[in-house]
Amino acid sequence: MKHEVVEKNIGLMALLMVFAVSIGGLTQIVPLFFQDVTNKPVEGMKPYTALQLEGRDIYIREGCVGCHSQMVRPFRAETERYGHYSVAGESVWDHPFLWGSKRTGPDLARVGGRYSDDWHRAHLYNPRNVVPESKMPSYPWLVSSQVDNSHTDVKMRVLRSLGVPYTDDDIAGAKDAVKGKTEMDALVAYLQVLGTAIKNKR
Repeated sequence: MKHEVVEKNIGLMALLMVFAVSIGGLTQIVPLFFQDVTNKPVEGMKPYTALQLEGRDIYIREGCVGCHSQMVRPFRAETERYGHYSVAGESVWDHPFLWGSKRTGPDLARVGGRYSDDWHRAHLYNPRNVVPESKMPSYPWLVSSQVDNSHTDVKMRVLRSLGVPYTDDDIAGAKDAVKGKTEMDALVAYLQVLGTAIKNKR
């Protein structure tokens, strides 16, 4: 029988398995590249400002993505707690995207505007000051560390080559926009914009 030939030849079986999985994967992934809902930004969405962009990099550097997801799933329990479920159009300009899957801490997809800047500063400086049971580490050095603006314009130029609609003026003014700002300023600016595109749309 023909199936015996395949079963007795491990190389042929592996090749056919890879072929079958590839076809199945491609039929799920390829159509997404042609759907507006996955590759078109949410109406009214704006790219990160220079300060928010630097804050995002600090968020990545400090490992926040390891404990906080940025993706509200479309389930009642999720939307009641966090707000509108996440849509692909919110992340089209994120490189890399920070959806995450680990929730040692709460999801941050809709944290923008939920708390004041002062609350975020106190929370980041020492989380137990505002949430006594928090397991989150403290980040006091962010208050005194200045944002390194030496590559801000280069980051924006690279992101523009990937489709983020930064203008020449945005890039030209990037270094001055973050000059003298602390890393705390930048991280708070980033947190305060998370999820606001959908909030403003609603």
